[in-house]
Amino acid sequence: MPSLPSKSGLDRVPAQFFIVGSALIQYVGAAIAIGLFAQMSPASVAWWRVLVAASILLAWRRPWREKWSRKDLVTSMVFGVFIISMNSTFYEAIARLPLGAAVSLEFVGPVLVAIFRGRGPAPRIAALLAFAGVVSISGLGLDLDAPGVKAGIVWILLAATAWAGYIMVGQKLASKRSAVSNLAASLGWSALFSSVVLAPGGVGGFTSAHLFGALVVVGVLSTVIPFSLEALAMSRVSAATFALFTAMLPATSTIVGAVMLRQLPTLGELGGLVLISIAVWIASSPRFQR
Repeated sequence: MPSLPSKSGLDRVPAQFFIVGSALIQYVGAAIAIGLFAQMSPASVAWWRVLVAASILLAWRRPWREKWSRKDLVTSMVFGVFIISMNSTFYEAIARLPLGAAVSLEFVGPVLVAIFRGRGPAPRIAALLAFAGVVSISGLGLDLDAPGVKAGIVWILLAATAWAGYIMVGQKLASKRSAVSNLAASLGWSALFSSVVLAPGGVGGFTSAHLFGALVVVGVLSTVIPFSLEALAMSRVSAATFALFTAMLPATSTIVGAVMLRQLPTLGELGGLVLISIAVWIASSPRFQR
C-alpha cells in the first residue's frame, strides 16, 4: 500500500493559528497607522498599505505566470475592490474611534456572513446579540457628542459590510491555485483601481524617508503578513468557520489599543465586545449550520 504524502510545515499548523496571528500583527500595524494620520489622510495611508503589499507579493508570487480564466480575473478584481474598500473605511473609522470599539463594530460583517449562511434559531439569536453589542458600544460606550464619533460609526459599519464581501468572495478565490497568488493579484487590482482617487493624497510618502519607511512597515504588518495568513486559512476552512475563529479577536484589538495607544475601554465598550463575540460564536458554530 503506497504511503500518503507527508504534509508540509504550513499544513501542520492549524488554520486557527493563522487567523489569530493575523489579527495580532494586523492590529499592531493599525496602531502604527494611526500615528501617521496627522501627516496623511487615513484613506491615503490605506492606499499605501495596499500598494506596498501588492508590490511585495506580486514580485514574490508573479501570478501572471499562472493560467487565469475570465471568471477568475473578474472575481480577483471584485476581491480587490473589497480589499481597498475595507481598508480605507476602517482607517477612516479608527481615525475617529478607539481601536477596540471600531474592531468590535466591524465584526458585524462576519456575524452577517454567519447569520445568512446559518439555519434554525441560532441566526436570530446571534443577530439580537450583535445588535445589542452595537447598541452597547455606540450608545453606552462611546460619547456620541464627541467630534467625529458619529461619522466614525458610519465608516466602521461600511467597513463591516466590505469585510463581509471580502470573506465571501475570498473563499471563492481560495479554491483556485495558490491562496497567496490570488491575494497578490487582487492587491494589484486594488492598488490600481484606487490610485486615481487616493494616490494624489499619498504623494507625501515619497518626500520623507521617515514617513516612507513607516508606510512600508504598515503595509507589511497590516497586509503582507496578516492577509497572507488569512488567505492560507480561507483555503482550509468555510466562511462560517472563519467567522467562528475570529470571534475572539475584538478582545485582541482592545488589548493592542490599550497597550500601544492608551485607549482604555469603557464598560459599554467591553459589554458590546463580549456580546458581539458571543454572536459570532453562536452564528458560526457547526452545530447550528445543519
